[in-house]
Amino acid sequence: MILAFLKLLGCLGLLMYGMKLLGESLQKMAGNQLRRILDTLTTNRFTSLISGALITAVIQSGSATSVMTIGFVHAGMLTFIQGLSIIMGASIGNTLIAWLMAAEFNFAISYYIFVFFCVAIWLVNTRNFRSLGESLFGVCFMFLGLRLLCEFADNMELSHNAALVSFFSTFNEGYLSYLILLLIGAVLILLIQSSAALMASSMILCSTGLLSIPSGIALVLGENLGRAIITCKSAHSANITARRVAAAQLIFNLSGIAWVFAIFPFTTDLLNQATPMTSGQSSADRNMPAYVLAAFHTSFNLLNVLLFIWLVKPLERISATLVPQAKSDEEEGELRYITGGLLATPELSVLEAQKEVSNFADLTHRMFTQVRYLLTVNKNQEFQDIYLKIKKLECSSDELEEEIADYLGEVSNDLLSSKTKNQIRCMLREVSELESIADSCYIISRVIGHKYHGKEQFTTKQQNHLHQLFLLTEQALEEMKRITSMRRPLAEGRTIFFINQEIKNFKKQLRNQNAVDINNHEYSYHLGTLYLDIINECEKIGEYIQNIIEAKIESAGHPN
Repeated sequence: MILAFLKLLGCLGLLMYGMKLLGESLQKMAGNQLRRILDTLTTNRFTSLISGALITAVIQSGSATSVMTIGFVHAGMLTFIQGLSIIMGASIGNTLIAWLMAAEFNFAISYYIFVFFCVAIWLVNTRNFRSLGESLFGVCFMFLGLRLLCEFADNMELSHNAALVSFFSTFNEGYLSYLILLLIGAVLILLIQSSAALMASSMILCSTGLLSIPSGIALVLGENLGRAIITCKSAHSANITARRVAAAQLIFNLSGIAWVFAIFPFTTDLLNQATPMTSGQSSADRNMPAYVLAAFHTSFNLLNVLLFIWLVKPLERISATLVPQAKSDEEEGELRYITGGLLATPELSVLEAQKEVSNFADLTHRMFTQVRYLLTVNKNQEFQDIYLKIKKLECSSDELEEEIADYLGEVSNDLLSSKTKNQIRCMLREVSELESIADSCYIISRVIGHKYHGKEQFTTKQQNHLHQLFLLTEQALEEMKRITSMRRPLAEGRTIFFINQEIKNFKKQLRNQNAVDINNHEYSYHLGTLYLDIINECEKIGEYIQNIIEAKIESAGHPN
């Protein structure tokens, strides 16, 4: 008995591993295409619905699509209506795997997979087709695991096991039994996070006669509830819009389950008559429940989407009531998009990191704005307040650099494409340069502080020159902030290059003029040194900005 149980776990494990490998490899292959789909096919609720179905059909994971969508909503790339519509579409795309499994029950596709194992071995050893080979391995393992499960059920003669028949017979009648099976299905999805394993188990139990078709349907319906709970968990620390999308998905799935349970009395007799289980049935008849479950799974999700796609706006209002706006201000310098662990896919995790880099760029720009204002302050208390704010922002920049770098380090531990690895490498360079900009801003504020508390003040000519230099530097920072928020910067770095050259030329002019002014005793050598320190830090900021833009362009696949 123990050996049989271990064999069952092994078969399920092989099936789940195949699905996991298939999903991850397809996500690596289609990572950039997923973004393009979201860019082009989310203009309204219907195109968003199609994109959700397509993405889920490609990556074979409704949960991954839902969690990915929550991340895009959190990052501000999708609206509530777009995000919920994509999640609705994911429930349709998720039905494909049920048909593949039903086909395996009748045609034994797994008998022909061994030649594909040979092809997969060859593909994974090539550079350009490695992900394709991994996805082919995933398909092979999935069908092999499913075939072993079927053979296990036949060899164990489950339908003749009195103990099992007695146990499962308690779940074959009544609403309470169906509700228990629904909850069991939801718990299993939360534990194993594999709708494929749940679907395969349901098909086998129904094909062997241990469960009736309505009981199998109730078990499969638990997947919808489990997926909604997974999405809610992923959105727990996301922004308000993402949490509302997750709440709306829960309402959508629960409502679908409710109307199906309402019509159960009208469908159970019909389904049982359509697939009677008798000992004299052919193997094709015994496998008919697999097709019935697949057909129900598809029909239910299609009907549910057709009912609720028109009610997206009412769902938005209901979710806004359930998830009210929190009355808390967002702290400056804190992480906004990296809110927890790694997301469902490396692609989405990298996207969150990119949004966080853009947030970091915005912080450095605000920091320099404060520095520029500090130069004109005359009141002591106001000067101290601004100086302390700059110091706080510099500490926040150190924390941001460390947290983003740690997050990217976690992402890099996953299986990544060469393009994604390059993006991570470039982002690490960007956050390092951004932190250097923050350091330079703080150094300038300290120099201004020395001047402010000293006996000498900058001359009017020095003040005017510094204002001109600060204006050029802020223009470069504004351009940097704009480019880091772009998805495809292309050749946008030319403006930065010209501004940086102007800063360098102006610095050379001011340095020469400074030497002349000191010789003419217009101000002391000490004041001239402080003046030059500010000029040098502005030049450094320009160089850091240019390095960031070069990394951004390289990350987007446009080398200099």
